[in-house]
Amino acid sequence: MRYYSLNKQAPAVDFQAATVAGQAPDGGLYFPERIPKFAPELLRNLPTMPQAEVAFEVIRPYVGDTIPEDVLQKICAETVDFEFPLVPVTERIAALELFHGPTLAFKDVGARFMSRCLGYFSRQQKEPVTVLVATSGDTGGAVADGFLGVEGVEVVILYPSGKVSPLQELQLTTLGQNITALEVRGNFDDCQRLVKQAFLDPQVAAHRQLTSANSINVARWLPQQFYYCYALQQWTQKSPPVVAVPSGNFGNICAGLLAHASGLPIGHFVAACNANSAVADYLRTGTFTARTAVVTLSNAMDVGNPSNFGRILELFEQRHAAISQLISGAIISDEQTKETIRRVYQETGYLLDPHGAVAFKALKDYLAEHPADQGIFLETAHPVKFPEVVEPVIGQVVPVPAAVQGLLSQPKHSILLEPDYAALQEFLLR
Repeated sequence: MRYYSLNKQAPAVDFQAATVAGQAPDGGLYFPERIPKFAPELLRNLPTMPQAEVAFEVIRPYVGDTIPEDVLQKICAETVDFEFPLVPVTERIAALELFHGPTLAFKDVGARFMSRCLGYFSRQQKEPVTVLVATSGDTGGAVADGFLGVEGVEVVILYPSGKVSPLQELQLTTLGQNITALEVRGNFDDCQRLVKQAFLDPQVAAHRQLTSANSINVARWLPQQFYYCYALQQWTQKSPPVVAVPSGNFGNICAGLLAHASGLPIGHFVAACNANSAVADYLRTGTFTARTAVVTLSNAMDVGNPSNFGRILELFEQRHAAISQLISGAIISDEQTKETIRRVYQETGYLLDPHGAVAFKALKDYLAEHPADQGIFLETAHPVKFPEVVEPVIGQVVPVPAAVQGLLSQPKHSILLEPDYAALQEFLLR
């Protein structure tokens, strides 16, 4: 498998080179030269296959011969060694819970897979690698946990000051070792802009070998296909589900679309957005306009110019009619988000996080207009990560899972950074 840049001004590379580089030298995202088809026996045997085996079969064509099969099998087994339960919430809606990993967020899968791939690749080279990543919430914690202690890899995480939840911040700033947190006085788009500038800076390139662990990196993006396979493993209805995905940088839903293109039977996708609605507006109008990010209660989705939207356009050969036929956009306000959390908890006992609430509401609205369909929404983070949103709505404290309780007593360590590139450049050249 080879990967080409969406900017079409750089040579095609293999999985190892794409993973280590993160972004192509022309500033474009890497995209696979072909979309592999799932084997008929994979789809037929899906309900009974072990999770690790599913992951291996899905990702093997993308990795090619850059990682030996026995090593890749071990990487897959370690990546998905926790549950991905499909939980009924109403008669027509189920939640695919993606928060049972070590940092209670769906990003654990991509971060664990990528860290192990990069760990394998780094053993083959002398020069250390710096993982430079921007986070709007959960990516940073998952990356920090996934890469903690990996030899030959330094991790630098940029996050927007005051715009991630307290637990998310602790997951970024308390680990130490090879993890450094840069607290940017700005928003997520500022963090992402700074990261992109660093990748195009020849001075930094001469000083450090940079890669990114955002969903722009193929090793972070591609394993997200696993979620959709695990959802279908547990789907017992005859007709394919409608799947609603909380969408910010659009890597997750793009991976689902890739799995669909490979043959996974999904009936329709709903891109569930908050007030940051650039892609939802495109789906409705055919015109895309990047915007400045707006702060909302579902902070991990506060992205005004989603990086992975370019991959969705590429997957559909820029054809708006084809895209809008398979994907619907939904825009859910903060008030609707809170009301959804309250109502679903009161009526079903199921506690949503703000991102899951956006997806649940979007799916419910879609199903109201399609009475023959049933659906799944992705619950991407544990509600305990957003106590300032969830607890006032339901009127009670969300218990902290044992997996993260130890963080609460740890001191925060971060470096404050102004949102201008000179400050980041100075840090990276030190």
